[in-house]
Amino acid sequence: MTQNLNDLDLSVKLDKKMYKKKLKVLQYEMLNAQQFLLNNKIGLILVFEGMDAAGKGGAIKRLIERVDPRGYVVHPISAPQPHELRYNYLQRFWRKLPQHGQISIFDRSWYGRVLVERIEGFATTEEWSRAYEEINNFEKILTSGDYIVIKFWLQVSDEEQLNRFKEREEDPYKSWKLTDEDWRNREKSPQYIEAANEMFEKTDKKSAPWVLVPGDDKQYARVQVLQETLAHIEREAKKRGLHLTNVLGKAHLEDAESSSLELLEEKPKKQKPKQKQKMK
Repeated sequence: MTQNLNDLDLSVKLDKKMYKKKLKVLQYEMLNAQQFLLNNKIGLILVFEGMDAAGKGGAIKRLIERVDPRGYVVHPISAPQPHELRYNYLQRFWRKLPQHGQISIFDRSWYGRVLVERIEGFATTEEWSRAYEEINNFEKILTSGDYIVIKFWLQVSDEEQLNRFKEREEDPYKSWKLTDEDWRNREKSPQYIEAANEMFEKTDKKSAPWVLVPGDDKQYARVQVLQETLAHIEREAKKRGLHLTNVLGKAHLEDAESSSLELLEEKPKKQKPKQKQKMK
């Protein structure tokens, strides 16, 4: 079934006590998974896309908070530099792929070709239309080899996004996060939602899936990203005839008895009903 942002339930919520409990378990499992990937020489590629202020940075921070810092790189992706425009748009991403056994996290990615470049006119219709097949081939090359790929889209409601924009505007420690471009993008939310839905339809593959994460509740989103990452690593390990065991050589945490696949089956609470995302 094709995923669609208009069907995403943004009311889900995780209470603080459960958040702390799950975060402790999942961060231990993520450290364990990192060592498993290192030992088996499997690279992990995580892509983060989504609306501005949807919580991508916070989710990435919790994902890597307890892992070995020598084993990952976070790539913040912005507009290509002049010298990069002399190459195919995928060239700069090939250069950022992790070594086998390492982790690369892309805060924005090659999907800019079918999102911002499409909407802002930086790519022609012919260029962004053919990019779906190019991206699928790119990811197929990776997942057919020694890489695991998972892609996240974090979504927030118009109301919650506006609240976060205002909070950033007033907080000197967060004001650097807010730019004039963010305000312009907000006005084009319907266009981004339309482009994102087409992107999911054409590039959501079992080997490189899209995971749509409700982001109105930051705690829920952070836990969901960790759970989905671990569950996909577990599935991919099984496909390779491997079993994701405790490779740290230490006792499990008291609560870390369930696999990430089992944790995903737990149902989150819902917030009080609130209006669905407005379409302008």
